[in-house]
Amino acid sequence: IFEIRPEPATIGGAVNLTPNALRLLDHLGALPIIRERNYGRTIDYLEVFDVYSGKLAESDFSGPNGDGLGDPPYKALRITRGDSLKGVLTALEQHENITLTCGKRTTKIEETADSVTLTFEDGGSATGELLMGCDGIHSATRLKHVEPERKAVYSGVSNAFGFAPIEKDFQVHFECTAINFARRGMLLTSFFSPEKDTVYVGGLMQVADIGSRDGWKSVGADADKTRADLLDRFADAKIPCIKPLIEKTQDFYLWPVFTLSKFGKWATDRVMLLGDAAHAMPPQGEATGIVFEDTVLFSRCLTRWIEKGRPNTMKEAFDAYEKLRRKRIEAAFEESKDVVRTVSDAGVVGHTIKTYVIPWFLWWTSGNRKKHFIEDVTTVDIGY
Repeated sequence: IFEIRPEPATIGGAVNLTPNALRLLDHLGALPIIRERNYGRTIDYLEVFDVYSGKLAESDFSGPNGDGLGDPPYKALRITRGDSLKGVLTALEQHENITLTCGKRTTKIEETADSVTLTFEDGGSATGELLMGCDGIHSATRLKHVEPERKAVYSGVSNAFGFAPIEKDFQVHFECTAINFARRGMLLTSFFSPEKDTVYVGGLMQVADIGSRDGWKSVGADADKTRADLLDRFADAKIPCIKPLIEKTQDFYLWPVFTLSKFGKWATDRVMLLGDAAHAMPPQGEATGIVFEDTVLFSRCLTRWIEKGRPNTMKEAFDAYEKLRRKRIEAAFEESKDVVRTVSDAGVVGHTIKTYVIPWFLWWTSGNRKKHFIEDVTTVDIGY
């Protein structure tokens, strides 16, 4: 594994690991570490509110018996990206055949009929049979080799996030995690640790395009401006804790949400894009689980190709994976469009309609969500 940063790190707030994501972290040995270290906070159900009128709906993870979904059952876990990464890295260290090298910026990718070679900025290089590009929305693997013309596009929404320390007697309106809809965006408020002494605050909202990555960095680093914008959007909430939570939040950061076109090239003969490098989309509630599933299903297809005696070329395994995965990714992409529409600015009438539609939409889609949460991609038939 070659990582561009000088040391393992991740940018972002607290993510919701759905049951399918936890199942795969357990399978890979990271979940026991996360639980042993008491990282994150278990979510029985996610609550949905209209900030002006109150609770609209719930999305349940507790299952029919109250212990989770699937066999074995899992609930959901709200955890910081940093803590989840620590769990994965600790699991990684238990495998002597895996190495992680940081501070490696790729400048060139060369592919032949038999191998792939990476050239790094520091003059070094690495050669192997296969390259998996898991390098995110601005993937060097995609931009330098697989599909250079397929560039990230701003989605029209941004995420402003930070952490609000609270006192023991501070009253919140949610059990663990709440999605709070307003006329000009959605505010996520959630605990993410057993202590319940800090709330993750994240606002997903329509923001005009700044026009450049440097411009986004400059605006994103202005915590006071971001806080003022959130207060302008959410301070009129009838839920009492919303305004003080925004005021208490430290180090707000504004993060633009970029996306890729729905259809695109995922692979060459020996290079495969996975996760956001292949199909970045706006947040739709299951993104982390989808990325974990990508890597497990691709690994299974590649393993099956090896078990079959490496027939034809490695591209056969790549094609089997894409045949298996494209439909699911395309469906998730369509779901993400609904998220963008839901958090975009709306007038009083539009927002009122939204408050009627959201509970119905959650009920209507609950079957599909539970199906995904229960599915175990470590054993599902891959059709290859």
